[in-house]
Amino acid sequence: MKFNTVTLVTLVVAAFSAAQASAKDIIHDAEHYILAAQHGERWAVEDKEIAAKLAALRKKHGTPPNIIHIMWDDTAVGEIGIPAIQKVRGFETPNMNRIAEEGINFMRMYSEPSCTPTRAAFQTGRYAKRSGMYTVSFPIENSGIDAKEVTIAEVLSEVGYATAFYGKWHLGDTEPSYAHNQGYDEAFFTPYNQVPSMWVPQMESANIITGLFPEMYANDPYDIDNSWQPRGSVWTLEGTKGGETKEWGPPPKISNYWDIETESQRRVIEFVKKNAAAKKPFFISYQPILLSFAPDARNPKKVSANKNVLQEALVKLDLFVGKLQAELEALGIAENTVLMVMADNGPFTHHGPRGMVETLYRGGKGDFTEGGVRVPALLSWPGMVKPGEIVGDIIHITDLFTTFARLGGALDEIPRDRVIDGVDQTALLLLGDTHSRRDYVMIYQGPTLAAAVKGRFKRHWAGALEGLSGAEFVDLYTDPREVDPEMIEMFHVKSMFNRQRQRHELWMKKYPNRPDATRGPALTGISNVRPETELIYTAPIDPDDLPFDPRDVLEHDLPWVPSDSY
Repeated sequence: MKFNTVTLVTLVVAAFSAAQASAKDIIHDAEHYILAAQHGERWAVEDKEIAAKLAALRKKHGTPPNIIHIMWDDTAVGEIGIPAIQKVRGFETPNMNRIAEEGINFMRMYSEPSCTPTRAAFQTGRYAKRSGMYTVSFPIENSGIDAKEVTIAEVLSEVGYATAFYGKWHLGDTEPSYAHNQGYDEAFFTPYNQVPSMWVPQMESANIITGLFPEMYANDPYDIDNSWQPRGSVWTLEGTKGGETKEWGPPPKISNYWDIETESQRRVIEFVKKNAAAKKPFFISYQPILLSFAPDARNPKKVSANKNVLQEALVKLDLFVGKLQAELEALGIAENTVLMVMADNGPFTHHGPRGMVETLYRGGKGDFTEGGVRVPALLSWPGMVKPGEIVGDIIHITDLFTTFARLGGALDEIPRDRVIDGVDQTALLLLGDTHSRRDYVMIYQGPTLAAAVKGRFKRHWAGALEGLSGAEFVDLYTDPREVDPEMIEMFHVKSMFNRQRQRHELWMKKYPNRPDATRGPALTGISNVRPETELIYTAPIDPDDLPFDPRDVLEHDLPWVPSDSY
């Protein structure tokens, strides 16, 4: 079917109007309606086929499919799922590689550029820019994901799923932002990233950090502010929906930090067993800690020839994936379980630990280049997805929100009062390569729109010079590492990207973003709070002695800076 420009504009306007008028329609980003206007009839036919397949599966097993999503840190495309690359990198992940052999390898999975934004996008189905969660959370943050954001756990809970979160939450340290207050029936989670693993006396003694434990060295007569440095830390919290919050495995005992992973994996298996026995569909979000900045003294021997922290962690995680798959088989639920494994962003190439390297694409964590936002992603669903499927279509982390809702029969539970960037990609799972319903990505660095992708083309806005147009355009087929951007040769896509951005930003005016993460006091509501934790929200001074209210500081916005990307 062909459209002239006037017809296409009319169809797009009609699609916009329908999205606003009908309570049945999920509101997507503007670019989605351009595709829907051209392919909607075909999608409708495909949806009937998909609905029949899902109905047959549910009739066979008695429940909608279980969903297990595993997402870890800082890994380049090719580090898992492609054994040929591993051969020359000195490590192997046979169980995850087998997922690629027997399931789907998504070769164009896009994430956000860093931890917190990607995790927020996964949970909400929205670009982190929309939820205000675009800054990477560090201790002590005094902010978190807003209580009014709707997570995939909340959506699936509405249709009877048991939901659990284990591992690296990294979506804030305020009480409303805790995982069990965001829809999860049970949660065992770290409010921050792995940085607090360094905040122990052993690391101060080894000169890895400086200043957190001044009592360990000679008196500094010029250190006169006792309120400036963080004076406490929490590694792990646990809780149940509507229940109390407890701290688990507190610092400074380093083995407690490494035990987070062991305990998370134990709880994953137990949750699977419990709900399989109850014949209740379940959703598990397991986001491994994967690595620590402090060595694991319990297991000093290396398990790979590579021996660097990421590759060591991948090999260990692979062992657990194999154990999990065996458990699903033993319980007889493998064919009714979607198992997906992926990374949250590209490798920590800038000032990160050894072993974090580019593989296929340029850039890494925090970057808007493909190496920062394209990640390995594999999916297993025996009997439902074609074995050995290599998908070249674009898929985005937000799409998992809507796709998982579709698989669980929960599309009606997705909110209709906000933009949901995630599009339903069930067709890509069940019909295979070339069936994506997305050919675009908007790439943010913090709150800044840094780049955009449309099919094979990409435009860099970040770093563009004022005045005469520069070499801002890339054909990702001919220059996948973005080392030789063009201008004259690709001027024909300039206006195309301008229109894409205009549509995107006009839609944001219609449906405004949250300006930032929601502020509040950190690490409150813990029933077994330690005196060390209480130091976090107390000060060695009387606030009444100050000419300002310290609480006002929490409400003061700072400008976003690039270091907020890590």
